[in-house]
Amino acid sequence: MNLKNIFLSILVISLINACKVTQQYTQPANATNNNLYRGASTADSTTIANISWKEMFTDNLLQSLIQEGINNNLDLKIAVARLKTANANVKQSKLALLPSADANAVAAFQRVPSTQFGVPQAYELFISSSWEADIWGKLSSAKRAALASLLQSDAYKRAVQTQLVADIATNYYMLMALDAQLQVTLQTVENRKQEVETMKTLKESDVVTGAAVVQSAANRYSVEITIPDLKQNIRETENALSILLGRSPDSISRSSLEQQVVTSNLATGVPAQLLANRPDVQEAEFQLRNSFEQINIARTYFYPTLTITGQAGLSGTAIAQIFNPTTFFATLTAGLLQPIFDKGINRQRLTTAQANQEEYLADFKKTILAAGQEVSNALYSYQAAKDKEGLRGQQINYLQKSVEYTKELLKYSSATNYTDVLTSEQALLAAQLSSVNDKLQQLTAVVNLYRSLGGGWK
Repeated sequence: MNLKNIFLSILVISLINACKVTQQYTQPANATNNNLYRGASTADSTTIANISWKEMFTDNLLQSLIQEGINNNLDLKIAVARLKTANANVKQSKLALLPSADANAVAAFQRVPSTQFGVPQAYELFISSSWEADIWGKLSSAKRAALASLLQSDAYKRAVQTQLVADIATNYYMLMALDAQLQVTLQTVENRKQEVETMKTLKESDVVTGAAVVQSAANRYSVEITIPDLKQNIRETENALSILLGRSPDSISRSSLEQQVVTSNLATGVPAQLLANRPDVQEAEFQLRNSFEQINIARTYFYPTLTITGQAGLSGTAIAQIFNPTTFFATLTAGLLQPIFDKGINRQRLTTAQANQEEYLADFKKTILAAGQEVSNALYSYQAAKDKEGLRGQQINYLQKSVEYTKELLKYSSATNYTDVLTSEQALLAAQLSSVNDKLQQLTAVVNLYRSLGGGWK
């Protein structure tokens, strides 16, 4: 077959390609809807996801911890390594579209009975090249599939960073909340110690009985016994935060819960922005795009493959002769391979690719719904903590008065006993600890909302 016929064959097959064996990817219709955020319908596209984490978290100590985590976190390093692998695969898929070339040197010998060694017959130096014509789009689809995998790996890396920023902030706030609860508990123990001494004095004055004295001592120890658990929780939280930072378990420098200002900027934007801001949603869609291209690749296996090969070089019966220009030779061939009987492999490949796409489409939709759920939960959690803020303050105020009044009544009225004091004090301590949790709930709700909207990687 001469060169003209080869190109005519390519032209004819390219015209056949008009039937479009491969398809173009389109995003699933109605991926998001305006009701995705329960109870938070808005047309405002402003979202806190577009705020950098340095602007979102203004505590300098927290900022330094987040930066340290981004620099050293091992999960993030793993994600970066995966991204490098995916990038190499994309480069390899691009090179597959180019011809391959090999340099060859051949020496042929023939041994005859009258000689001890072989007699040289020919020497050749030539370059061979082959190229698969991408007439059905298999190589192009493979390149797009590799690109989707690269973008998926990049989205995964950003998803890891988003979660990392949220985890560091959450553990930081939790650490300060535990500090605050420990401080409340220690102060309560000191108050209970004084109370025991007061009960002893009142016992000597026959105001209370010995039962009140032992009850007050037991009341003191019932609070003091919680201190080791609080200290253990603090240490474990410090250790967990250290691991996030990529360092050995150690103490963590931190501020105080009272100094933390809860942001009131809870702009969510519209649900459609999740596709642009939330990395795990993007990751799921890129996985879907990869599976789509795998279907394209599977379809191309049902059609013939056109491969063009060529050789060019020098040939002679002696080494000195092969460098003579007259010994130059060149060949060009084209081969067409059409699968006829493949034991059902091509059909199975297509069926598997289609089933994978169904799976990843469902996973994509599930990821979007889960994102909407997380946004809704974070918004409601913040509002619930906000609603409790004023009520909790009133509760603590009246419980403090209750403790004071019952203690005074215990001194001057026989209608009151130490059980009333005990009940009031226990309720006050529980309310004070709950107040710390209310502040923590607000802070973590803002962190969760920020992460749920896709903030933390910009």
